[in-house]
Amino acid sequence: MEYFVNCNSSTLAPYTIPLDSTKAAHLYRRLGFSASVATIEQAVGQTASTLVDSLIAEAFNMAPIQAPTWADWTNANYPEDDQQRNQIKNTQLSEFRLTYSNALLDNNLRDRLSFFWSNHFVTEIDIYNCNSFLYYYIDCLQRNAIRNFKTFVSEIGLTSAMLYYLDGVYNNGNNPNENYARELYELFTLGEGNGYTEEDIIETAKALTGYVERGEIGCTAVTFNPERFDAGSKTILGQTGNWGYDDVIDILFEQRADEIAEFICRKLYEFFVHPDSRDETGNAQIIISGMASTFVSSDFEIAPVLAQLFKSQHFFDDNAIGVIIKSPYDMYFNFFKETSFTYDDLNIEEVNNYTRLLGQTLFDPFDVAGWQRDRSWINTNFMIGRWLTIETIIEGFYQSDNEQFRSFALSITGNDGTDSNNPDVIARQIIDFILPKGLLGEPEYEKAFAIFRSDVDDTYYEGGIDESWTLAMWQQAPFQVYLLLQYLARQPEFQLK
Repeated sequence: MEYFVNCNSSTLAPYTIPLDSTKAAHLYRRLGFSASVATIEQAVGQTASTLVDSLIAEAFNMAPIQAPTWADWTNANYPEDDQQRNQIKNTQLSEFRLTYSNALLDNNLRDRLSFFWSNHFVTEIDIYNCNSFLYYYIDCLQRNAIRNFKTFVSEIGLTSAMLYYLDGVYNNGNNPNENYARELYELFTLGEGNGYTEEDIIETAKALTGYVERGEIGCTAVTFNPERFDAGSKTILGQTGNWGYDDVIDILFEQRADEIAEFICRKLYEFFVHPDSRDETGNAQIIISGMASTFVSSDFEIAPVLAQLFKSQHFFDDNAIGVIIKSPYDMYFNFFKETSFTYDDLNIEEVNNYTRLLGQTLFDPFDVAGWQRDRSWINTNFMIGRWLTIETIIEGFYQSDNEQFRSFALSITGNDGTDSNNPDVIARQIIDFILPKGLLGEPEYEKAFAIFRSDVDDTYYEGGIDESWTLAMWQQAPFQVYLLLQYLARQPEFQLK
């Protein structure tokens, strides 16, 4: 297995220095899909404690997506004709992808978390093929995203999407199916081979039987049938009794609290801080152990763990900035948010098509283990696809309204955009906003400066800077910004957050 090097040696002690623009941008890139220049400017000078509390409260109190008209449809609501039925289902699915994609853009931490949990409690729409199941699955992710993890585990396991995806609907008392029991331990709570045995899986599968009443197969909510439940005695994690579904969850969290906390906090750490939690160079294990202690002591409430992490010196350490490779959705949505370019539903649908080409299909992770993230996003084919698609998006924005490129640059540079006659000064500010840690060194900056100046007559620079050039007034300035963004989109640093 390949590992990154994690040199972050800072602790969970609170980060008390007022946020500068780099730290504020880092926070928004990790807790959401980045933010506009104006939002980041508002965060500058605030403390991490104040801003994180605000973002967590927003996430905690946010209502889930409103139920679509088809949320409770069964197969009886669709035409009998296969072609017509599939066309309606596909239209509904496309509309819901659009709705949820907009939620990812708009809802900061809440849907950053729901997106994270969709890659933890994995299902695939292609397997269960029911839009109403999908809606209630997403609703469960959103409602529980920052609340109690034990409740979350209990609720997600009884969604029809999960029962179909992991064969719970075929788990009969007289013929138990072990699939969900195995993934409950291996993927959802403990980690592979950690604190359970094959016998525990067999016994747990018996306790999870009975959720097999599915009426019209394909799109009727699954319910419990007591006649299909194994009513015999089971021994699970050392506890013996006539256990059922709720008992399994209680026993699991009572008997393996420390193991659950360690496993989940490691996943949160790798998602929000650094992809390598096992490198011994830094303090990752100490941080995860501290988070796990908080998780157990708070009875598995998610918010206190995230608050502790996001307010810490460890989270804001320079070694935590720009070390996570952007997922396809991060790459596109960060660009949308950071530039504040005008986008519409067609742009979002374009993103959903592009992410599919790059290995991240919304509602359809790769397999039960989910998208593996980080270096798996980068290979020869994916890199070429990233370059070509983001260049197409940038070009589309320029063709629709090139003056928004000037406005974006002015929002970053402020008075310098009006007063500075040095395009290199302006270019550096744009670069340092778009890239989490800027470019590697001055030679790389010089190359970018040359791109920014490339549409200006060479004689313009003879003898020094011509006082006639400013970002605000120069006619070709929007095209200069366009060229710079196209250039930056191909740089390695653009792939990081």
